Amino acid sequence: MGSGYVLNFSNRTFAEFIYGNTGANVYDAKYSDGGDSKANRLRTFWDVEPNHVVGKLLDDISQAWDEVRGCSGESELPEEYLRIVQRLKRSMPILDLPSIIPDSEDKSFEVLARSVRESIEKNEPEAGLDRLHTYLVKYFRFLCRKHDIEINREKPLHSLVGEYIKKLKSKGLIESEMTERILKSSISTLEAFNRVRNEHSFAHDNEVLNYNESLLIFSHVTSSMRFTETLENRGCLAICKRLLLMVKFYRLWSIFTRGYPRIQRGKGSSPLSTSGNKCVLKLINNRLHHRFSFATESPQSSTL
Repeated sequence: MGSGYVLNFSNRTFAEFIYGNTGANVYDAKYSDGGDSKANRLRTFWDVEPNHVVGKLLDDISQAWDEVRGCSGESELPEEYLRIVQRLKRSMPILDLPSIIPDSEDKSFEVLARSVRESIEKNEPEAGLDRLHTYLVKYFRFLCRKHDIEINREKPLHSLVGEYIKKLKSKGLIESEMTERILKSSISTLEAFNRVRNEHSFAHDNEVLNYNESLLIFSHVTSSMRFTETLENRGCLAICKRLLLMVKFYRLWSIFTRGYPRIQRGKGSSPLSTSGNKCVLKLINNRLHHRFSFATESPQSSTL
């Protein structure tokens, strides 16, 4: 496509081809950012549209290429191209690991995440299995330390995850029994991942696991990490809400325990100092004092 052409399409047949296979008008303004030629519009289409749409179009183009090749004697499309097309069509939920790097001073998180992502971008998940495993171990060790779970370097990945799930349950971050069961099922899955790392990855001199099974492992593991990150964020949000309520309560308590200070209506207005308002504030102040003095007394000495 270096010359700006796409196969033997004219402008009209190119537009008809794209519309017939995707329903998109390739000559819409949103596809003109990279230039106005057919090749540039196609490149912009790849950048703008979701993976499964791009994968379908590339598959259709490959079929059109077969027709052109049959007439011109051109070579077949490379196997790598066909693998990428299939992956795009499946739209496998491969997570962008750098987006969930924990707030840690350990720089190896970023290095590992970059290495795993490179294997995904090169469409070689089988080459990144050992680094994905290492990343998971570091990630769950970090989460265990965050939740005061005792760890050591001998504790395997599935044990870390098992204790982490127990802690989430005890903190009320897992609401349904089904969610708990799904998470617990991941323990045995990650135990099997230990064996994959040791026997089917580049961690040792092994015969590497095949492409499709490697992609399945990446998909399952990263979707689990996405949910884990959601739980962590939910826990942080709950803590923030409790802190906010404590701050609001402290402010109210400070106002009432200072002896109901003068409240200004606005610039140029006089303080709110009528006897009626003072009585209301005094009543609230007394009720609060009664509530908290009662709460701090021992059961034997408290009275209603």
